[in-house]
Amino acid sequence: MTDETQAHIQSLVDANDVLLFMKGTPLFPQCGFSNRAVSILSHLGVAFESVDVLQDQAVRQGIKEFSDWPTIPQLYVKGEFIGGSDIMMEMYESGELAQLLDEKGVSAA
Repeated sequence: MTDETQAHIQSLVDANDVLLFMKGTPLFPQCGFSNRAVSILSHLGVAFESVDVLQDQAVRQGIKEFSDWPTIPQLYVKGEFIGGSDIMMEMYESGELAQLLDEKGVSAA
């Protein structure tokens, strides 16, 4: 992956408090895992930005190297990689995700 792709991904992560790299868009997710990730964030009432990795092959591959995580979706909060759909679900069900968002100063929309 190019340094340019890494820099682009880093700038996206830095520019958004809550960022979800996903397949598709929040209104039209292209896979069940992305749909679940959007549902979790929506239930928490959190405003978030998303990046549709299907629109950019370099980002689709690059984000996996950026986070050293093999799957999409990927959630970032205040620049910190949180995890994918399964981790989000576990954290949501335990209340950890809401607590993390609160601790990071990310308020509900």
